Amino acid sequence: MGNDLVRQQLQITMGNMKDVSGEIRSFLNEIRLDDLVKSTTNTSTEDFELILDQFRRLLVFFEEGRESGNIILRSENFRKAAAEKTLYWIFHQCIEEFFQPHYDVWYEDSRAAYTGKNAIRFRNEVPRIVKEVVQTIEGPIQTVREELEYYETDYRTKVNQREN
Repeated sequence: MGNDLVRQQLQITMGNMKDVSGEIRSFLNEIRLDDLVKSTTNTSTEDFELILDQFRRLLVFFEEGRESGNIILRSENFRKAAAEKTLYWIFHQCIEEFFQPHYDVWYEDSRAAYTGKNAIRFRNEVPRIVKEVVQTIEGPIQTVREELEYYETDYRTKVNQREN
Protein backbone atom coordinates (compact mmCIF):
# COMPACT_ATOMS: atom_id res chain seq x y z
CA MET A 1 0.00 0.00 0.00
CA GLY A 2 1.40 3.41 -0.93
CA ASN A 3 2.39 6.15 1.48
CA ASP A 4 -0.56 8.35 0.50
CA LEU A 5 -3.07 5.56 1.06
CA VAL A 6 -1.60 4.67 4.44
CA ARG A 7 -1.52 8.34 5.45
CA GLN A 8 -5.14 8.76 4.39
CA GLN A 9 -6.14 5.63 6.31
CA LEU A 10 -4.36 6.91 9.40
CA GLN A 11 -6.09 10.30 9.10
CA ILE A 12 -9.53 8.71 8.80
CA THR A 13 -8.80 6.42 11.72
CA MET A 14 -7.60 9.32 13.88
CA GLY A 15 -10.81 11.24 13.11
CA ASN A 16 -13.03 8.34 14.12
CA MET A 17 -10.96 7.69 17.22
CA LYS A 18 -11.20 11.34 18.24
CA ASP A 19 -15.01 11.16 17.99
CA VAL A 20 -15.17 7.94 20.01
CA SER A 21 -12.76 9.23 22.67
CA GLY A 22 -14.83 12.39 23.02
CA GLU A 23 -18.04 10.42 23.51
CA ILE A 24 -16.50 8.10 26.09
CA ARG A 25 -14.86 10.99 27.96
CA SER A 26 -18.12 12.96 28.07
CA PHE A 27 -20.01 9.94 29.32
CA LEU A 28 -17.46 9.21 32.06
CA ASN A 29 -17.35 12.87 33.12
CA GLU A 30 -21.13 13.14 33.35
CA ILE A 31 -22.21 9.80 34.85
CA ARG A 32 -22.05 8.76 38.47
CA LEU A 33 -22.03 5.21 39.74
CA ASP A 34 -24.87 6.04 42.14
CA ASP A 35 -27.04 7.24 39.26
CA LEU A 36 -26.51 3.99 37.37
CA VAL A 37 -27.25 1.84 40.41
CA LYS A 38 -30.46 3.77 41.18
CA SER A 39 -31.71 3.50 37.59
CA THR A 40 -31.85 -0.32 37.44
CA THR A 41 -32.97 -2.89 39.96
CA ASN A 42 -31.57 -6.02 38.28
CA THR A 43 -27.93 -4.99 37.99
CA SER A 44 -25.46 -4.94 40.86
CA THR A 45 -23.08 -2.17 41.80
CA GLU A 46 -20.18 -4.46 40.86
CA ASP A 47 -21.58 -4.89 37.36
CA PHE A 48 -21.77 -1.15 36.88
CA GLU A 49 -18.26 -0.73 38.25
CA LEU A 50 -17.03 -3.17 35.60
CA ILE A 51 -18.91 -1.33 32.86
CA LEU A 52 -17.33 1.97 33.91
CA ASP A 53 -13.93 0.29 34.21
CA GLN A 54 -14.34 -1.03 30.66
CA PHE A 55 -15.12 2.45 29.37
CA ARG A 56 -12.04 3.82 31.15
CA ARG A 57 -9.93 1.04 29.66
CA LEU A 58 -11.23 1.82 26.18
CA LEU A 59 -10.55 5.52 26.65
CA VAL A 60 -6.93 4.85 27.64
CA PHE A 61 -6.37 2.61 24.60
CA PHE A 62 -8.03 5.06 22.22
CA GLU A 63 -5.99 7.96 23.59
CA GLU A 64 -2.74 5.98 23.25
CA GLY A 65 -3.62 5.08 19.67
CA ARG A 66 -4.52 8.67 18.85
CA GLU A 67 -1.29 9.97 20.35
CA SER A 68 0.81 7.53 18.31
CA GLY A 69 -1.11 8.21 15.12
CA ASN A 70 -0.98 11.98 15.52
CA ILE A 71 2.77 11.92 16.14
CA ILE A 72 3.25 10.05 12.87
CA LEU A 73 0.96 12.42 10.98
CA ARG A 74 2.76 15.50 12.36
CA SER A 75 6.25 14.26 11.61
CA GLU A 76 8.12 15.89 8.76
CA ASN A 77 8.79 12.59 6.99
CA PHE A 78 5.87 10.19 6.89
CA ARG A 79 6.98 6.79 8.16
CA LYS A 80 4.83 4.23 6.43
CA ALA A 81 6.08 1.27 8.47
CA ALA A 82 5.36 3.08 11.75
CA ALA A 83 1.92 4.07 10.50
CA GLU A 84 1.10 0.49 9.53
CA LYS A 85 2.31 -0.79 12.89
CA THR A 86 0.16 1.82 14.65
CA LEU A 87 -2.90 0.88 12.61
CA TYR A 88 -2.29 -2.77 13.48
CA TRP A 89 -2.00 -1.87 17.17
CA ILE A 90 -5.20 0.20 17.00
CA PHE A 91 -7.03 -2.73 15.43
CA HIS A 92 -5.99 -5.08 18.23
CA GLN A 93 -5.94 -2.86 21.28
CA CYS A 94 -8.84 -0.52 20.55
CA ILE A 95 -11.23 -2.11 18.10
CA GLU A 96 -10.99 -5.68 19.31
CA GLU A 97 -11.14 -4.49 22.93
CA PHE A 98 -14.48 -2.85 22.16
CA PHE A 99 -15.99 -5.92 20.51
CA GLN A 100 -14.43 -8.38 22.98
CA PRO A 101 -14.17 -6.44 26.24
CA HIS A 102 -11.68 -7.47 28.88
CA TYR A 103 -14.26 -7.28 31.65
CA ASP A 104 -16.87 -9.26 29.67
CA VAL A 105 -19.67 -6.78 30.41
CA TRP A 106 -21.05 -6.91 26.88
CA TYR A 107 -20.62 -9.07 23.82
CA GLU A 108 -20.94 -8.83 20.07
CA ASP A 109 -24.01 -10.43 18.55
CA SER A 110 -22.60 -11.90 15.35
CA ARG A 111 -26.06 -12.06 13.77
CA ALA A 112 -26.46 -8.29 13.99
CA ALA A 113 -24.61 -7.81 10.70
CA TYR A 114 -27.48 -9.58 8.95
CA THR A 115 -30.25 -7.70 10.72
CA GLY A 116 -28.82 -4.19 10.46
CA LYS A 117 -29.11 -3.73 14.22
CA ASN A 118 -26.43 -2.76 16.68
CA ALA A 119 -24.10 -5.65 17.47
CA ILE A 120 -23.38 -4.97 21.13
CA ARG A 121 -25.52 -6.73 23.72
CA PHE A 122 -25.13 -6.25 27.46
CA ARG A 123 -24.93 -9.24 29.75
CA ASN A 124 -27.12 -7.51 32.33
CA GLU A 125 -29.78 -4.83 32.25
CA VAL A 126 -28.32 -1.34 31.83
CA PRO A 127 -29.90 2.12 31.75
CA ARG A 128 -30.73 3.80 28.47
CA ILE A 129 -27.80 6.24 28.79
CA VAL A 130 -25.29 3.36 28.76
CA LYS A 131 -26.95 1.80 25.71
CA GLU A 132 -26.96 5.16 23.95
CA VAL A 133 -23.24 5.80 24.42
CA VAL A 134 -22.41 2.33 23.12
CA GLN A 135 -24.71 2.81 20.12
CA THR A 136 -23.10 6.17 19.41
CA ILE A 137 -19.55 4.83 19.41
CA GLU A 138 -20.29 1.48 17.75
CA GLY A 139 -20.72 2.99 14.27
CA PRO A 140 -17.35 4.75 14.08
CA ILE A 141 -15.62 1.77 15.69
CA GLN A 142 -17.21 -0.62 13.19
CA THR A 143 -16.06 1.63 10.35
CA VAL A 144 -12.48 1.58 11.63
CA ARG A 145 -12.71 -2.18 12.12
CA GLU A 146 -13.74 -2.74 8.52
CA GLU A 147 -11.03 -0.44 7.23
CA LEU A 148 -8.26 -1.92 9.37
CA GLU A 149 -8.97 -5.59 8.90
CA TYR A 150 -6.51 -5.36 6.03
CA TYR A 151 -3.71 -4.53 8.47
CA GLU A 152 -4.54 -7.60 10.52
CA THR A 153 -3.55 -9.93 7.70
CA ASP A 154 -1.02 -7.74 5.89
CA TYR A 155 1.03 -6.89 8.98
CA ARG A 156 1.12 -10.49 10.17
CA THR A 157 2.18 -11.64 6.71
CA LYS A 158 5.06 -9.13 6.72
CA VAL A 159 6.15 -10.18 10.22
CA ASN A 160 6.03 -13.87 9.29
CA GLN A 161 8.06 -13.25 6.14
CA ARG A 162 10.75 -11.48 8.16
CA GLU A 163 10.90 -14.35 10.65
CA ASN A 164 11.28 -17.00 7.95
